[in-house]
Amino acid sequence: MSSISMSGSWTAKQNKDFERALAVYDKDTPDRWYNVAKAVGEKTVEEVKKHYELLLEDVRRIESGRVPFPDYWTVTGNRQA
Repeated sequence: MSSISMSGSWTAKQNKDFERALAVYDKDTPDRWYNVAKAVGEKTVEEVKKHYELLLEDVRRIESGRVPFPDYWTVTGNRQA
């Protein structure tokens, strides 16, 4: 695995692989972050750790109510009440 990421952004596939890897490699797994990075591909251990920290922060903001609900539209294009 390269020590430098091929990309600073995350693709939808990398995010899905990241989520799956978190489910497989829990906090008690030896070398957890190495295994998660390997499962994601093209990301370093440091990058997957940072991505996880950002995920936790997002969850905290959502749970605390600091993230507004999206303005959903119905199939007809009208806003839901």
